[in-house]
Amino acid sequence: MSFNQVKFGEISYRRSATCPQTCDFLRSINCTGTGGGVVESDTAAARAMELQVRTDSRRLPENDSGSESGLLDERVLLLVFRSINWNPQALCAAACVSRKLDAVAKRMLWRELCAARAPRMVAELTRSSRRVAGGWLALAKLFLFCCGARPSRHFDAEAVTPGHFAEATRFSKTSGRSFLARHCWGDLLYVSDPCEHGAASSGGNDIGVYRGVFGSFANSRTREWILSRRVGLEAGVNCPYCRASVWSMTEARLVPRSASRRLGSHHGSVEYFVCVNGHLHGSCWLAPLSSGDDVEDSDGDGETHENGDAARPLKRQKSS
Repeated sequence: MSFNQVKFGEISYRRSATCPQTCDFLRSINCTGTGGGVVESDTAAARAMELQVRTDSRRLPENDSGSESGLLDERVLLLVFRSINWNPQALCAAACVSRKLDAVAKRMLWRELCAARAPRMVAELTRSSRRVAGGWLALAKLFLFCCGARPSRHFDAEAVTPGHFAEATRFSKTSGRSFLARHCWGDLLYVSDPCEHGAASSGGNDIGVYRGVFGSFANSRTREWILSRRVGLEAGVNCPYCRASVWSMTEARLVPRSASRRLGSHHGSVEYFVCVNGHLHGSCWLAPLSSGDDVEDSDGDGETHENGDAARPLKRQKSS
């Protein structure tokens, strides 16, 4: 698996009142589960894990900071989840056991999962700060979940396209630059390959769904231009990853033609939103490609091509 690909299997879920955001994530990445609740063995395993962590933490020397208060030791949790290759189902199940485990997961474990899945991308995003806007859980969800598409003011679709777990997703800075207006080229933006969703009544065109994230969005030129143009927040639309309010980039007139070319879409059929934390999600109508048009970039999650390929279409991924 490459640095910027993420894969794992299918799960079922149960919403917990102690950590609704984590359990919503658990629900959102369930593609084919029955919806009847977490399998009892999974819940039992999570509780057994917490019990083992508590037992092991009492055997280890106390941290100098005393931040764990004898309940659990973060070093044990790191070892446990590292040994199972940062399995997101297990992490979600463990975080739903108690508020304290959920707090540890949001502060540290989701960060480690992101770093393990896409180390160079995370290194770029945290170059100026070890924190990411919106939290590590939101970034992990962005890595693992295609949010689907829904009709909006500038995207005329007849029905909602449901989201789903994305078995493998590639993010690229080169792609991200194609989504930036020329005066914002200095911003750091990663954008995924479009996920292709069939649409029965679209005249033969499919819907492309894509997502991305800005680095240091609070200090970006893109945000500065949005605020200078006094673009209002989009009513009725929230970020699917952190639930924050969003701006329509179409309304802000910050959608360059290179975005359409990059996606393999007709200009004017691209719509995307950026939330106040810098998460991007959008959709477009994909034009049919010939066999020679489906070109895959080689830039990976931490490399960028400065010249030459801004108009090449991205490799499309079929939704599962």
